[in-house]
Amino acid sequence: MKKQSFILILTVLLSLSVVLAGCGSANNRESGSPAATEPAASTTDNGGNAPVEAEKPTEITIMLPLNTSETPPDTIKTELEKLTNTKLTYQFFPADTYEEKLNTSFATGSLPQVTYLKNQTTFIQMKEAIKDGQFWEIGPYLTEFPNLNKLKPEILNNTKVEGKLYSLYIGRPLARQGIIYRKDWADKLGFSAPANVDDLFEMAKAFTEKDPDGNGQKDTTGLADRNELVYGAFKTVSAWFGTPNNWGEQDGQLQPEFMFPQYIDTMDFFKKLRDNGYMNQDFAATSKTDAVNMFTSGKAGLYIGGSMQDIDSLNKDLIKNVPDAVLDTHSMVAGPDGGFAQWMIPGYNNIILFPKSAVKDEAELKKILAFFDKMMTPEVANLMYWGIEGTHYTVVEGKAKVADDKELIEREVKPFKDSVIGEAETNGMYESYNTLPGRIHAEELIKENVKVGVPDPTAALDSQTFTDKGVELQQLITDATYQYIYGQIDKAGFEKAVEQWKSRGGSKIIEEYNAAIN
Repeated sequence: MKKQSFILILTVLLSLSVVLAGCGSANNRESGSPAATEPAASTTDNGGNAPVEAEKPTEITIMLPLNTSETPPDTIKTELEKLTNTKLTYQFFPADTYEEKLNTSFATGSLPQVTYLKNQTTFIQMKEAIKDGQFWEIGPYLTEFPNLNKLKPEILNNTKVEGKLYSLYIGRPLARQGIIYRKDWADKLGFSAPANVDDLFEMAKAFTEKDPDGNGQKDTTGLADRNELVYGAFKTVSAWFGTPNNWGEQDGQLQPEFMFPQYIDTMDFFKKLRDNGYMNQDFAATSKTDAVNMFTSGKAGLYIGGSMQDIDSLNKDLIKNVPDAVLDTHSMVAGPDGGFAQWMIPGYNNIILFPKSAVKDEAELKKILAFFDKMMTPEVANLMYWGIEGTHYTVVEGKAKVADDKELIEREVKPFKDSVIGEAETNGMYESYNTLPGRIHAEELIKENVKVGVPDPTAALDSQTFTDKGVELQQLITDATYQYIYGQIDKAGFEKAVEQWKSRGGSKIIEEYNAAIN
């Protein structure tokens, strides 16, 4: 009898446990929990009675420059949010006026959680605020994020302020600059790629005077340049003349590039080009867009500086106007002494900062860094840099081949492409599959450029005076350089501007950089 009672009780208990288990399963299904095969489904609290909700998306606001004419649609952003479990708000502002917006937002305390700068100049402008503790130091956290920890230490060092790391960097090849030129014009006129600076001058002359487009009119010019002494033609040509990269050693100490005779030689070269009409006369007032339009309309034969990788977009627009045009790239131009040199960037063209006014605590900072850690996975990096596979690109021979619809890519992908941190070696994204001969040549030349690359010896150094007054003082030299090329001042006038630079703080900058390097 006891045995039968025990069996009856056991049967009831087993039945009850099945019912309870069924109720638990039903509750899980009704709450939208994932299937049991997914780890998140088995996570419970309160002794296993209630399922834990899926982690909420991290909300992040990002401010960055826009290098296209229109704000992109949400095509890439939507996919990015899915891959990173985020809710992203992108604040795009036109690159041409971005510095003004950046300064206004900083002054009003309205910078968002993630703030992209524009270039190395805006980084210098922010250094004082960084020293004042207005941005988060992120160096101590990078080891917690396996992908961020892959960023190149030598480049991170170039972005440190007083030995501390506050930023992530957008990587770029060290020396992309060179010449993009009309090879069809050169072939017609019997020119090879310029072997030295004299050949370069003669090519510009011929492209102006010898009717390279064959229309019987004198309506072409050699060089299309813009109002930019660094990323336009001037600094690239200056390196070929042997000018150091921003700073160099002379008389046993570091001195700025404009105190070297090679800088004067470069100004003389451009003055001669302009005086003879072999470049656009108003280049100091010409925007990049206008210089590009001048080249792609078929009215100029040389485009120097920037990036030789721009040949793809220049070619696309040029052949709309001149279907038979052929472009090529070149960078190995010898200076007067027969030597080769290329100026190099510090490995980045922009950085990202995290304002304390927007990122309230360490926990929030780590969530944002986790987003960037995911950005450095191949899947996310490829999405942001190349777009959606099958729509914006295809994979050919292990590389990304961009789709033929360049306007679609320009509109939907490029704004995000410009914000990817790291580089292919660190984030695992595809390299480019190129078919345009000039672009293939450009990639080869970029590797050759580094072999004769000249680094900036002050890239990782700090000068308080340069931080405070460097941009303002550089404008003195920029103005004097243009005035010299335009013939408004002579060498004595330029040297007077250099003395003004020194007296207003430049001598102190020289002193501080030399103290730092020693």
